[in-house]
Amino acid sequence: MKIHPTAIVSPQARMADDVEIGAAALIGDQVTLGPGCVVQAHAILEGKTTLGADNFVGYGAILGTPPQDFAFESSVFSEVRIGDGNTFREYATVHRGTKEGTATVVGNGCYLMVGAHLGHNVQLGDKVIIANNCLLGGYVEVADGAVLGGGAVFHQFVRVGRLVMVCGGARFSKDIPPYLTGDRKDIVAGLNAIGLRRAGFSAEVRNEIKRAFKLIYWSGLNVSQAVEKSHESKWGPEAAAFLAFCSSSKRGISRTERDTAADES
Repeated sequence: MKIHPTAIVSPQARMADDVEIGAAALIGDQVTLGPGCVVQAHAILEGKTTLGADNFVGYGAILGTPPQDFAFESSVFSEVRIGDGNTFREYATVHRGTKEGTATVVGNGCYLMVGAHLGHNVQLGDKVIIANNCLLGGYVEVADGAVLGGGAVFHQFVRVGRLVMVCGGARFSKDIPPYLTGDRKDIVAGLNAIGLRRAGFSAEVRNEIKRAFKLIYWSGLNVSQAVEKSHESKWGPEAAAFLAFCSSSKRGISRTERDTAADES
């Protein structure tokens, strides 16, 4: 174990033998650090915060502090749970859950860049990339392989589907269905074709997802009607997942620029 002499590490913290802790870092009583974890200088890990193997916590990053929620009570027991192989770059912040027994959860292989923020009860899947100064409000859910551009912001309870690509500076208060690209404010710009090809989706699967996209967005039907009509056809698992996401949205799904233009005309 390699701990800088200026670091403050609770004797109650649980740490693997090869953990590295940098200068002036703070490790609280209930923190667990798995094998291969590196915590750089001035990082703070507090509360019931558990990291699996091979996680990197950059300079000044803060994990496990109380949520920014006026209703939060200090007596509440909540957590941050982090899987394996994640990177939290400089000044990233991850707040723990706001209600008793809840958690903010990060999967495996995620990369959070400088100043990224996860509010309370956020749920990240695997291999999510979050660029600089991107902000996720409470209870936001981001599925596997999504890429969120720098400075993008997400309202509480928004869901971001698998392999979504969101441009920098965008704002979302509506859900973004899987496989799409997000642009500006609550606008989707079509399929994330490059991301789907990189993920190994065949041309046949991509075309079926595009057919489902056209049914939801360009058929002239509302979402409920389009989902009902989708039951007349057979769909592969990827397109079926897209349709199921749209059907289950509570906040409503982000729309295309074509929909917005029609409303304004």
